Amino acid sequence: MAVPRVPPNIFSMAFGLAGLGGSWVAAGQAGHVPMIVGRALIGLAAAVWLVSVGWYLAYACGGRGRLRADLEDPVASPFASLALITPMLLASEGLAPYSPTAGKILVDVFLVLTVLFGGWLTGQWVCRDMDLDRMHPGYFLPTVAGGLVSCISAARVGQTRLAEVMFGLGVICWFILGSMITGRLFHRPRLPEPLLPTMTIEVAPAAIASVAYFALDQGRVDFIAAGLAGYGLLMVIVQLRLIPLYARLRFTVSTWAFTFSWAVVATTTLHWIDAGKPAGHVVYTYLVLAAITVLIGGIAARTVLALARGELLPPPSPASGAHSP
Repeated sequence: MAVPRVPPNIFSMAFGLAGLGGSWVAAGQAGHVPMIVGRALIGLAAAVWLVSVGWYLAYACGGRGRLRADLEDPVASPFASLALITPMLLASEGLAPYSPTAGKILVDVFLVLTVLFGGWLTGQWVCRDMDLDRMHPGYFLPTVAGGLVSCISAARVGQTRLAEVMFGLGVICWFILGSMITGRLFHRPRLPEPLLPTMTIEVAPAAIASVAYFALDQGRVDFIAAGLAGYGLLMVIVQLRLIPLYARLRFTVSTWAFTFSWAVVATTTLHWIDAGKPAGHVVYTYLVLAAITVLIGGIAARTVLALARGELLPPPSPASGAHSP
């Protein structure tokens, strides 16, 4: 019997739940919802991360060369970085408020591992003969998401200078990779179906950069924050045009690509609502929270159903394995 492949993007489940927890924490810090809800979601994300790590390691250790194959695969390897990026959010938002020293240590450990892994992957992409058609928006994850989440996490545990360094790493990698990924999406054939959900990651860099900038600048809205919001708004509108494409996709683990991307957009929106406090701002806050909670809650419920039916990780076919994340 074929053994189901556990792909590296299994870690996107905990990443998405951590993003949802971050949205609720942001609303809680503004005084609109109980903080316990956000903390509970962070705890759930931590539990899912632990299960995902165990699940993936059981798969990787169950066959010779599986881990190496994933880390060297030009399609799958970027998703492995989420195993290192997610714990920084969990430590800075879930642990640091209760144990600042432990939270700071975990943030620093996973920050170093994230930077090392992002550098190793970048070097691998330089050394290998890369096929542009196999590039996808998931390439933002190791260094762009890695750098900017490192910035957010370091700022939250009081390491401002380190956070500024990580902001530079994330933003510059965003500019470099963004031009390459956009060129691939514009001028090369459409991504294969298993990778189409990664196009939603296009909304994430501007939103994560916004949250990182707010973390550095105490939530102040200024010229830079407004500029990031402008580009972020464009990327959100682009996603509206892609809805018919997404609607035809079948549910897979790749569907979790929608979760953190939109959670961080929601968090950025909540920051702007709280900063501007327009008429009815409390209602807008609840609407944003409801929308992102329904989206991620629905994906989580569908995941549980697929898992119960044994459909979440079907045995890979020889033809599709090379392009499966």
